[in-house]
Amino acid sequence: MAAVLLQRIGLALVTMVIIAVVVFFALELMPGDACSVNLGRGASDSMLAACHIRLGLDQPPVWRFVTWAGDFLRGDLGISMQRERPIAEIVGWRLRNTLILAGVTSVIGIPLALGLGVLAGLNPDGPLDMAISGVAIFAMTVPEFISGTLMILVFSVILGWAAGVVTIGYKAPAFELVKASILPAATLIFILAAHILRMVRASVVEVMQSDFAQMARLKGVPRRRVIWHHVVPNALLPAISIIGLTMAWLLGGVVIVESVFNFPGLGRLAVDAVADQDLPLVQAIALLFGLIYVLTNLGADLVALILNPRLRTRRQ
Repeated sequence: MAAVLLQRIGLALVTMVIIAVVVFFALELMPGDACSVNLGRGASDSMLAACHIRLGLDQPPVWRFVTWAGDFLRGDLGISMQRERPIAEIVGWRLRNTLILAGVTSVIGIPLALGLGVLAGLNPDGPLDMAISGVAIFAMTVPEFISGTLMILVFSVILGWAAGVVTIGYKAPAFELVKASILPAATLIFILAAHILRMVRASVVEVMQSDFAQMARLKGVPRRRVIWHHVVPNALLPAISIIGLTMAWLLGGVVIVESVFNFPGLGRLAVDAVADQDLPLVQAIALLFGLIYVLTNLGADLVALILNPRLRTRRQ
C-alpha cells in the first residue's frame, strides 16, 4: 500500500514539473515577450529595457524558470501587467467562484449520473436504457457552447425560469453565486453525467453477467440483495477513475461554459487574460489548471486504492 501510494505521489510530482516546464517555455517560444506585447510597437528601447529589468526578463530563461517556480510554491504568482495587481489576489476570488460552480455541479451531477448508470445497466437494451444512453451520447457529442446556448434559449428566453447571463460581480457573496450558477451548472451536469453514467452502465452490465452474480442468483439470493450487496459496489469501483478525470475536466475545463454565461470564474478570467495579452496572468492560470488536474486525479487514485484491495496488492 505504502509503495503504491508513494509511486502515485511521485508520478503526480513529475507530471506537475512537466506541466510547469511546458507552461513556462511555451510562452517563452512565442514571438516577442511580455514587455514588447504589453508596451506595443511604439515602446522605446529604454522603456523595454526598464520593463525587462523589472520583470527579470534580462536573466537567462532557466534561471527565470527556477525563480518563477519557486515563487509559485511560496504562493507568489507575480504581478499582472495589465491590471498592475498581484496575480494571487486576482485569481483568488475567481478560483473561489469556479470551485462553487464545480461544487454545485458535482453535488447534483455525480449522484444523478451514478443512479442513471445503474438503472440503465440493470435494464440493458430496454426502453429505459435506450433513452438514457441516447441522451448521454447526445450530451457527449454536443460542444459545450451549443449546450449552453440551448440552455439559455430554453430556460431563459422561452420559459423565463433563470437569467441567461450572470451579471453579479466576482466578489459577490457565495449564496448569490450559487443562485447565479443554475444554468452554467445545468450545462456542466449535462456533460459530466453523460461520461460517468456510460462507464457505470457498462460496469453494471459486466458485473451482472459475472460468474459470482449468476451463482448468487442460482442459489436463490434475492435479486435486490444481489444488486445492492454485490453488483453496485463492484460496478462503482471502476467508475472512480472516470469520476476523477471528469472532475479534473470540470475544474480545469470550464472556460467555454463560463464564457457563454459570463460567469466570473477562473475560466472567464483566462479568456480575458488571453484577450488582454497579459502573459504573466496567462502563465499563472495555466499552471493552476494543471495543478488542479493533477491533484484531482491523484485524489481519485487514492480513493480507488482505499476502496479496491486488489490495487493495493497488485505488483507494480
